[in-house]
Amino acid sequence: MTSLNNNVSDQEAQHSCYQEWMKLQQQDLLELIHALHDSSSDSSTSDLKLKQLIEKSIKHFQDYADTRRHLARSDVTAYLAPTWCTSLESSMLWISGCRPCSFIRLLYAISGKEFESHLPNYLQGKRCGNLSELSPAQFNSIDELQRRTIRLENRLSDKLASLQEDIADQPFAIIANEVAGNLGGICRETENALDTHAKCLMNVLEEADNLRMETLKELVMNILNPLQAVNFLVAGKKLHLCINAWGKTRDHLHGRNRETAERNTCPTLS
Repeated sequence: MTSLNNNVSDQEAQHSCYQEWMKLQQQDLLELIHALHDSSSDSSTSDLKLKQLIEKSIKHFQDYADTRRHLARSDVTAYLAPTWCTSLESSMLWISGCRPCSFIRLLYAISGKEFESHLPNYLQGKRCGNLSELSPAQFNSIDELQRRTIRLENRLSDKLASLQEDIADQPFAIIANEVAGNLGGICRETENALDTHAKCLMNVLEEADNLRMETLKELVMNILNPLQAVNFLVAGKKLHLCINAWGKTRDHLHGRNRETAERNTCPTLS
């Protein structure tokens, strides 16, 4: 009974951790949007204020990663197939989160879109200082970061693939082959093998989280200027919240959620 209660508590903590993170994403988004409005209407809005908001968002991301890492140490496999995510979110996961290089792809996508929409102003010599005005030096730094990030991503993907292949290797294959009638039974040898496997998975998850944090920090704190970084964080949080909302809607439409569908609206800049 104690074990069952612990499992229930673990599951509740895992779900609560994610739900609190999504609420915090929404709060941070609104604060960042207000800062953008202030900067567009009042040029006295300082870079210092924007930097403080950027650091706040980064700290929240780091706090979430730290809390999740603590919870994952007792049940890491839950984070590689999270039940608290929608089916759409789960289909996009890479080692329990987004691919670090997706930050860079998002930056390129938003930069290109903004350049197109502001092209008439550029032809008139007007500048607005957003993501459409990345300098050649910034592009070089982003390109270098992307190449390094992809290389490290591939290395982690290979590690995870090797761990998945190990399930068909010793000692799992031998243990399974020697099982008599109780297919669901877990002996001491099985427990030890699964615990070792979980520790290896945990190491990969921690490396993936570290790579996500390092890539995001490099972008918003070292490459982009404060105004560009705030614009980028707004775009990223809007995308994250919208995917969550779209996933809930699609799960409900396909009967994967029996509860009443929530009213899901994507955040806007209005």
